[in-house]
Amino acid sequence: MNKDELAGIFKALGHPTRLKIVEHLIQINTCVCKEIVDIFPFSQSTISQHLKLLKDSGIVCGEVEGPKTYFCVDKRVLEEFKIHVKAL
Repeated sequence: MNKDELAGIFKALGHPTRLKIVEHLIQINTCVCKEIVDIFPFSQSTISQHLKLLKDSGIVCGEVEGPKTYFCVDKRVLEEFKIHVKAL
């Protein structure tokens, strides 16, 4: 993981809602956007924007199945991120 990728993850996790989304995904492994929308007081478009930023950073990945996209935390990226944070 290079410095730009590391900074991208820090930026993605720099918002309380995105942190909560990542925590939720870690707990349940995978879910669709609607399930995340149902637990937050935000519109689907707002949650989608948060998920896009998390996905762009690499910490969250999405798998399309028909009309739905299932989101989960990329555990490999998360573990690598933890190693870099510990080294700071």
